[in-house]
Amino acid sequence: MSKRDLFGESASGKNDTSRSLEGRVRVQRAERRQLEFRPSCLEDLLPEEHRARVLWDAVEELDLSAFYADVASREGSAGRPAIDPKILVALWLYATSEGVGSARELARLCEMHDAYRWLCGGVSVNYHTLSDFRVSQEKALDELMTQILGMLMHEGIVRLRRVAQDGTKVRASAGAASFRRKGSLKECLRDARQQVRQAKAELTSDGGSATKRMKVARVRVAEDRRNRVKKALRHVDELRRIKLDEEQKEATRASTTDPESRVMKMADGGFRPAYNLQFATDVEGRAIVGVQVTNKGSDLSQMEPMLADIGRRTEQLPKEYLMDGVFVKLESIEKAATCGVKVFSPSQESRRKDIDATKPKKNDGPGVAAWRQRMGTERAQEIYKDRAATAERTNADLRTWRGLDSLPVRGIGKVLCVALWSAITFNLMRWMECAT
Repeated sequence: MSKRDLFGESASGKNDTSRSLEGRVRVQRAERRQLEFRPSCLEDLLPEEHRARVLWDAVEELDLSAFYADVASREGSAGRPAIDPKILVALWLYATSEGVGSARELARLCEMHDAYRWLCGGVSVNYHTLSDFRVSQEKALDELMTQILGMLMHEGIVRLRRVAQDGTKVRASAGAASFRRKGSLKECLRDARQQVRQAKAELTSDGGSATKRMKVARVRVAEDRRNRVKKALRHVDELRRIKLDEEQKEATRASTTDPESRVMKMADGGFRPAYNLQFATDVEGRAIVGVQVTNKGSDLSQMEPMLADIGRRTEQLPKEYLMDGVFVKLESIEKAATCGVKVFSPSQESRRKDIDATKPKKNDGPGVAAWRQRMGTERAQEIYKDRAATAERTNADLRTWRGLDSLPVRGIGKVLCVALWSAITFNLMRWMECAT
């Protein structure tokens, strides 16, 4: 018998590796030219319990007639059919649930990711269509937000017994260097008008290697920049009228990129261009019941607009309203009290040991006096703890998981659309969670 056994061991019991390393290595190499036949359909791409399927079923139960109202393609008229708004709504809702906030990224996923391909159902979409649809449906999104909130109330998930409000400042799509004073903005406007004239001259000329489509795009970009600079000048004039000090007027600036954005103090203590997004959340149902967007850095006057938004959507007001001390405005608390809303918010004076913040003041109305006395009780302190656990948790969820860490659009109207998409997705996922 050979000194080497069947398992490659020598008679001495030790492996002989010198012989095993001789000769050419044998490996499986990549071969990408071979043909493969894989018969499949989109319906087989996702399992039955996949979230994209559940979300699509939820969208099919919604009334999306407001999204169809502006579709220009009609039977009996020329032109290619439009993309079904139901597909675009489902795509943006699913993308928002996944934290995707870029239209270009969403368009790429529609070609490569099975869940997005399944939602498209063979319909080709491009990033222009996705981007325009996201910010051009403010009225329809507002109605959809109200509709889903009505469903949550009908099923008893939202009861408006206790609502908490909190704001979050989100980075705007503008650089700090884009903020300029009035004199600099006038120079920018002259340059922008010159660029528009040059772009239009190139459009009418026959020379150059650029196609007509490229020339039209250049005109559009130049006109957009000119309009943004003109808008920035108007905003500077408005801000200067508010300022009383001449030095403050001279220092007033506006952005040529996003004229409606403002430099705000952020959570980390830094100052950056941002918008102030306000959300009101039902404590019991954990659903968003109000959405507001402002370019004011202070939260002082944000309670009244939010209560009005909640009343418009639900036709009723919450019984108890929780908000941070920075929202406290005595006039707003008095108005809320006359409407039957009990406000739970700490007074700024409560930080001072030499002042009894629970004692009514001489000029206090009955609503403010009752609020001061109420916040001095232990029960009110326990109720107020729900604010951080509800409102701050909602804002953290939207920033971390729903793409609201920064804004990909410019202007209050478009920012409101993005905020509505996030709130609608948040509520729809809450509805699906309660339905299972």
